Parts: sequence; structure tokens; C-alpha cells
Amino acid sequence: MSATSAEVGLTLLPLPAPSLWAGGDVLAHDDVREDLLDIVRAHGSVYDWAERMPQPRALRGRAPVFVATLPRSGQSVVVRHAWHGGLLAPITGDRFRRPTRAPREMQIAAALLQHGIPTADIRGAVRYAAGAGFVRVDVVSRYLEDSVDLGTVLADLAPTIPMAQALEATSVLLQQLTQRGIVHPDLNVKNILLRPLPGSGSPARALQALVIDVDVLVWDAAWVGAPAMQRNLARLLRSMRKWRRQFGCNVSDATLDVFASDTWTSAALPAGAFRRA
Repeated sequence: MSATSAEVGLTLLPLPAPSLWAGGDVLAHDDVREDLLDIVRAHGSVYDWAERMPQPRALRGRAPVFVATLPRSGQSVVVRHAWHGGLLAPITGDRFRRPTRAPREMQIAAALLQHGIPTADIRGAVRYAAGAGFVRVDVVSRYLEDSVDLGTVLADLAPTIPMAQALEATSVLLQQLTQRGIVHPDLNVKNILLRPLPGSGSPARALQALVIDVDVLVWDAAWVGAPAMQRNLARLLRSMRKWRRQFGCNVSDATLDVFASDTWTSAALPAGAFRRA
């Protein structure tokens, strides 16, 4: 990765020093650090504590995700437990080598928000010692009320969010990534969230798309413009077609073609240069 100007890529700032506790450490911003330390000291696990809280609605990543209100700060947060994916997941499970990807995810999320690119606001992570240099990890982010992922919208399971406006918001997000030469190597319908813009009222009037699972983001000055858009758009279109095959979504090839064409041209890229994967 390289970044030759302030307009390219992301500048990652140092994180707060971790706070130690008997079972591991807490890596967190000042507003939630004492909350997380209190919880792990009293309950042993932030994830287990959050699981016992009343849930406003079902959330799920690789495993269930829980919403809770931090006792000191009163912030509503989402707590997820990190698991490996891929073919080795049954073997590696939830154990990661230090420092894990959590610190990088926190840094990238903060940098995205600083540059006006919407993402989940990750406030902290708790690492639990799991023997021989390994840890288990809980990640804590600010709760985004009324947010749903793009896959849910495409499957017609979010009746308050019209597909056309979801795709329009997604197009804006792709343009924002393109302008800074940022590529998400695993961009798919589950790691784009959609929510009403703050103060916009009905979700049908104004939507914001957010990119998540950002620890894998990469960037390069050479990717600004068409190269970044080609990678991100092609990857997302593959995911949308796969989602359609798996769940029978009513998303036609014509709809996807229009989405791709409009996204490309809205970014002021050369007409006809996009290569469909």
C-alpha cells in the first residue's frame, strides 16, 4: 500500500494503550474503557454479559450479535464475538494470534469516519487469553438503530427500504471508496449496511450506506478512480448474483446492469471501461 497525498487512502492514528485485567486486556476509547473493564471484571466476558440483555431485534454475523447499554456511559452498543471464517474455521474456531485484527479494524474505522466515509463506529475490543500467544476477542461498536444489510433489502425482507434507493446509497459509498483508492477485497451484500440518514425521517426518503468488516481494506494511490471502482464493483456484483441464486431474490440482470452503469458514470469514469466479471 502507498498513499502519496492527503486525498488518497487512510491515515491510521495510534490507538489508546491497552488496559490489563486478570483475564486479558481491554483496547478501548476513553468513553467506554471503564465500562468494559467493569463488565469483564464482574462477568468475565462482555459478549456473555450482552447476551443476557433484552434484545431489540435479532442480529447475526458469523454468530449471534447482541445489543446492550453500557452502565456508565449509557451508550447503546453492539457486541460481537470474533470467529474465523473459511475452510479452516472448524479447526481454528475463535482463537486468534495476538494482536488479532481488532486493533487494525478500530484504526481503519476511525480513519474512515474522519474522512467522511460511513462505517460502524468501533469503540473497543476485549482480548481474552487463550493459551500460548492466542486470544479470543469481543468487538464493541456503537449501535446503529434501524440499520439492515444490503442482502436483507435484496431479499425483500426490509419493506421500509426500497431497493432502488438502497442501490443508490450503495453507489454513493462505492464512489467514496473510489475517490481515495480504497479496495474492500471481500465486499459483499452482508458487509454493506443501510440506515436512514440522521434527521431524514422515513427510510424511504434518504438512506446512507456504510461499509463494515473493514480490517481487510487496502489502498493505493494507483487505484484512485477506475482501478478501485473496477475491483469493488465487480466483487459486489458477484456477491449480488450469488445472493440471488441462493435466495431467489427478485433482482434482474437489467437492474444490476443499470446499477453498475450508473455507479461507474456517477464517479466520472470513462464510459464503457467497466469490465463485468
